[in-house]
Amino acid sequence: STEGDEPYHVEKEFKGKADWAGLDTRFLDRAPHGLASALSFFSDEAFRFYLPAYLIAELQGKLESSNPTFHLTHGLDDASKRELINPRRYGGRTWFDHARAKFAMFPREEVEAIVAYLQFKMATADLPSEKDSISQALDSYWEKRQQEAQPRVALYD
Repeated sequence: STEGDEPYHVEKEFKGKADWAGLDTRFLDRAPHGLASALSFFSDEAFRFYLPAYLIAELQGKLESSNPTFHLTHGLDDASKRELINPRRYGGRTWFDHARAKFAMFPREEVEAIVAYLQFKMATADLPSEKDSISQALDSYWEKRQQEAQPRVALYD
């Protein structure tokens, strides 16, 4: 995105960070500039690349501000999936349309990891609303996507 300053700051802070496994969890939880909004401003490709770092940090209990679960359920739960993003700009595009397009590039192995992560988060969630949101996202998208996803294709043999 070129709207506002945050996308620029995300790009600047993540530039050259080509090893997601080596990123400090405090960096992930605060980027950019303490706003903890990087997951909202990544390109689809960057979201896919850095997501494992966020999921691992979350499972280790090291995230306080960033919320990967929200980014994997928003647009796929009943509360948000029919909501229009910005009708003046995107017409009839809903958050569900946006989420489906964003997650379309994930191969089967990554979808399986996301489903396992969401199932764990649902089982350990404290708030009923969080459990409901995760359950709805699994039902409306992730479990079907898991069945339909193609395996990762090796670029080089």
